[in-house]
Amino acid sequence: MKPSWTPIKITITLAACGAMLALSPAGAQVTAPAASAASSAGPATIAMLPGDDFFAYANRDWLVKTEIPADRSSWGAFAAIAEDTNARIVKMFAAIDADRKSGVEARKVAAFYSSYMDEAAIEAKGGSPLKPMLAAIDAIKDKAALTRALGASLRADVDPLNNTNFFTENVFGLWVAQGLSDSSRNMAYLLQGGLGMPDRAYYLTDSPKMAELRTKYLQHIGAMLKLAGYSDSEARAAKVFALEMDIARSHATREDSADVMKGNNTWTLNDFASNAPGIDWPAFFKSAGLGAQTKFIVWHPGAAKGEAALVASAPLASWKDYLAFHQINHFAPNLSKAFVDQRFAFYGAALSGTPKQSARWKRALAATNIALDQPVGKVYVERNFAAEDKARVKQMVTNIVAAFSKRIDKLDWMAPATRAQAQEKLKTLYVGVGYPDTWASYAALKVVPGDAFGNVVRAEKFHTAQRLAKLNKKIDKTTWSMPPQLVNAVNMPLQNAIVFPAAILQPPFYDPKASDATNYGAIGSVIGHEISHSFDDQGAQFDAQGRLRDWWTEEDKEHFKRASSKLVAQFSAYKPFPDLAVNGNLTLSENLADLAGLAASYDAYRATLAGKPAAADADKAFFLGFAHSERSKMREAQLRRIVMTDGHAPSQYRAATVRNIDAWYTAFNVQPGEALYLPPAERVRVW
Repeated sequence: MKPSWTPIKITITLAACGAMLALSPAGAQVTAPAASAASSAGPATIAMLPGDDFFAYANRDWLVKTEIPADRSSWGAFAAIAEDTNARIVKMFAAIDADRKSGVEARKVAAFYSSYMDEAAIEAKGGSPLKPMLAAIDAIKDKAALTRALGASLRADVDPLNNTNFFTENVFGLWVAQGLSDSSRNMAYLLQGGLGMPDRAYYLTDSPKMAELRTKYLQHIGAMLKLAGYSDSEARAAKVFALEMDIARSHATREDSADVMKGNNTWTLNDFASNAPGIDWPAFFKSAGLGAQTKFIVWHPGAAKGEAALVASAPLASWKDYLAFHQINHFAPNLSKAFVDQRFAFYGAALSGTPKQSARWKRALAATNIALDQPVGKVYVERNFAAEDKARVKQMVTNIVAAFSKRIDKLDWMAPATRAQAQEKLKTLYVGVGYPDTWASYAALKVVPGDAFGNVVRAEKFHTAQRLAKLNKKIDKTTWSMPPQLVNAVNMPLQNAIVFPAAILQPPFYDPKASDATNYGAIGSVIGHEISHSFDDQGAQFDAQGRLRDWWTEEDKEHFKRASSKLVAQFSAYKPFPDLAVNGNLTLSENLADLAGLAASYDAYRATLAGKPAAADADKAFFLGFAHSERSKMREAQLRRIVMTDGHAPSQYRAATVRNIDAWYTAFNVQPGEALYLPPAERVRVW
């Protein structure tokens, strides 16, 4: 039977609910209210069966009472925790300012933040901080100088594996990490870049929505150039946009970008000359600070070839306007109000559907978190993370790893050799909880009070220098790719490591006062999710040492592929818009991790009972804990963006993962005929 997302039994008034992710937007396949407030009727109510829409059933009170803040494109469990966390962090900054005994790094954090908050000083400078950058671009007289400028623009601002971040406005993006096939040394990865919109799909998709966004983006380019004092801004914008259209044609799709096998391309300098002519690559790399490197991993060879050819063929004047626009666009948040507002008009309002810009303090904190991620995290955990919570979560991790190990042992389809390799991955898995074992030094980052723009520029260069320094250092398997104050978690396949930052260890993910059942359903499913990434369609390609290596038998791979294809089909059947469905292939890694992680966490919870009977409704509490952690609402423009470009499916479909878990049916008495019901034989089982 082909899975379908059938109408839910629901009654709800939109005035109370606002835009709702659980309930598909106007015109969607699901019979549900429109995605924008359109009624001022009486009190909202939701009445439904858990087997019809478990997401809405579990989160019905939250959905009715919660509205997306005006300065947000979406809102949910992650965002709410982050908002509370950020408010506490800002109060800590004020305490640092008042305490002259604060450490050097803490004072840097406070100085960076306060400089960003000094709107009067920033407004007085207008766009003048950009002038040296724009003058340098204006001074480019030939393609040789252009090549040097492009190389100098390279920043360590992408991460294809840990954070699945493929976006950079620079022509190429840099990532420094252990080699895919050689785990003994770090290498420089080169990724495609150079677009101002999120993905090639925004340039090349033939639809009214995308055509409208392209028109608005063209207008945005012209507006930014005009603000910076360029004449003939509309004509220049047309040339910049045309160049970006050509760049987009050379780009890989988001789905192909997620395929690590397609990214494993080791090139020597000679290979660049033959495979991607058009750029003086030695000059490019020397200008980027990579002149000593003899080998690179080129994640997007097609883009390297296409963009190099454009350097040679496109007019120099077009490239100069392109560079000027992207410098203005990138640094606009750090300039006067006119630049800030114009950037928000496109990226906030047009692209994401956000009606109101975030308060200044939120933007200042976001910039501070990027610039001084670990120093901010150090201040945060010293004041907000209890040792007993770290110990309890570490024990949960141990229990869930053990449960996953038992599931592997019970797989009748897995060959003994493959099973032994899988168990080795679990035995050597590094787990970080709360904060890193060692803190990185930020002594070399210069923060100047009152120089908000300069602080941001120096921080970007500092972070790139940090990454480049890794090329000459021993590989550290315990390095974190996200800071402690980030509400998130990550699996790092090259390091065979998972980390759970302190900030995610808060309700509804982790609550020290909640039952084990609730915590295993919430943070336990997150822990299981990250463990499972080591064995999903991507993670299973890496061995215990983090090497990209085929350690599966052909029969095992074929079984895994068949089982996974059922999950692809299940998610591809979800259609939030008439013209846009969830991409089951793009979201497969996350969906596999959700399914296996939830199952392993359930096993771990039941194991903690040591044979004793569970409390009444404990299984219900477990699955509700999972669904509560997925609570989310999203505006239509943002939902479209997520479906098109994100490896995660929208939350209501992720919450529906429970339809593949037998215990959920028993806990909620789910019966045939209900929308999410699947016969036992059709429930997807991989791990």
